[in-house]
Amino acid sequence: MKVLLVNPEFPDTYWSFRHALPFEGKRCAFPPLGLLTVSALLPDSWERRLVDLNVRRLKASDIDWADMVFATAMLVQKDSLKEVVKRCKAKGKRVVLGGPYVTTTIEDLPDADHIFLGEAETTLPQFIEDLAQGKPKRSYQAAERPPLSATPLAHFHLADLRRYSAMSVQYSRGCPFSCEFCDIIEIYGRVPRTKSNQQMLAEFDALKALGWRGTVFIVDDNFIGNKKNVRQLLPELARWQKENGYPFSLITESSVNLADDEPLLHNMRDAGFRRVFLGIETPVEESLKEAQKSQNRGNLLDSVKKIQSYGMEVMAGFIVGFDNDPADIFQRQIDFIRKSAIPLAMVGLLNALPDTQLWKRLEREGRLLGEASGNNTTCTFNFKTRMDPALLIQGYQTIMRTIYSPREYYERALDSMRRTTQEFTEPQHYDAISALASLTRVLVRLGLLDRERREFWRFVTQAMVRHRDRFAETLRLAAMGYHFRKLSELYGEG
Repeated sequence: MKVLLVNPEFPDTYWSFRHALPFEGKRCAFPPLGLLTVSALLPDSWERRLVDLNVRRLKASDIDWADMVFATAMLVQKDSLKEVVKRCKAKGKRVVLGGPYVTTTIEDLPDADHIFLGEAETTLPQFIEDLAQGKPKRSYQAAERPPLSATPLAHFHLADLRRYSAMSVQYSRGCPFSCEFCDIIEIYGRVPRTKSNQQMLAEFDALKALGWRGTVFIVDDNFIGNKKNVRQLLPELARWQKENGYPFSLITESSVNLADDEPLLHNMRDAGFRRVFLGIETPVEESLKEAQKSQNRGNLLDSVKKIQSYGMEVMAGFIVGFDNDPADIFQRQIDFIRKSAIPLAMVGLLNALPDTQLWKRLEREGRLLGEASGNNTTCTFNFKTRMDPALLIQGYQTIMRTIYSPREYYERALDSMRRTTQEFTEPQHYDAISALASLTRVLVRLGLLDRERREFWRFVTQAMVRHRDRFAETLRLAAMGYHFRKLSELYGEG
């Protein structure tokens, strides 16, 4: 059996980093971990190929080669997924779909032969058995959420590592909180399940054996959801990093209550965590209450500073469009982002995702307008907002234009570097030639050709005076600032 694993294309969003990646000579931020894991669940005797449309195009010869096509997608990838299915079905191929979009969508799914709803660790082996007996079903629904002990080591070797800026691993699924707008708890549950320490170390060993050095993203939606298990994991990760010469710089996502646990912060620093993404959402207490975001109710600025004091750069998500947002919400968001020294701030408009508590509430209130695109940086809504939509969009565009104006962004980046003193130099996955090429791209594009080159040189000069040992980080932040400025021009203009 020849299986083609296809990852659809992502549009231009916060997480695509599309405008920053060319400086590194990379095509995509992260490999499709879900498909690499699915590959490991297939029989060893089957042949497999991976095509990530974010790295290269899907050729007719790829489809011709395959007996069966597996594809997955998030909501934001749905248009690309539909095109993939259309092309494969036109050539008479058996198509298998799964993933978050397939599991939660209310729309008609593409014309696939087999649909997998929920996590596939238990249902995919059943499908393989049914296929061997000549009686596969069209739909497979996971009866329960499987323990992650059933999750095999992902087939990292299928991905062309040279094309990616970072590698991905997963430690846990699920989150203990009940944020109204979040679909994670609907898909993966509120009882976080984790892999064993041995599984995680095996994944680190596998990436190191493949020659990877640099950033590894632990993609959990809330890495500290199961604190008991995380406390047992972190010393093992720290030991592994030390014994292997700290080859990986770790990043992850976490709830804000990480700031309340200094021993945990200490252990994360020792394990090599350098950046963490927080779901801050809003500084407005009433909006946090509306969103059932109780874990954020407190002094959020102090929480951010505490995490930064452990050498971890804070990235964060922010939302406008809550029912309880006051008229001055836009300036309050700008002020918070400025004071918190968060360079990479993902600001989006609230959208209701299928099957979330927000979706169900708005449906009861008769305010739903259809399914969201999955890209919350576009100036559209899928529900009737309390605030005038025109004012909401105008305010959102003001936030984007302000926080990603070069002077504003570079000041936050410098402040972030000042707050995040680091004990170790971050590992890089470049050889000398690649590093020189990346440096040249940044200096030419941002230092010579860009209209904001004066601000770039001002930033680089100040960073080198204050943080001369963090030149690579300086260039990374400059490249990321360019990406977000381009996003602000795309989505933040009227």
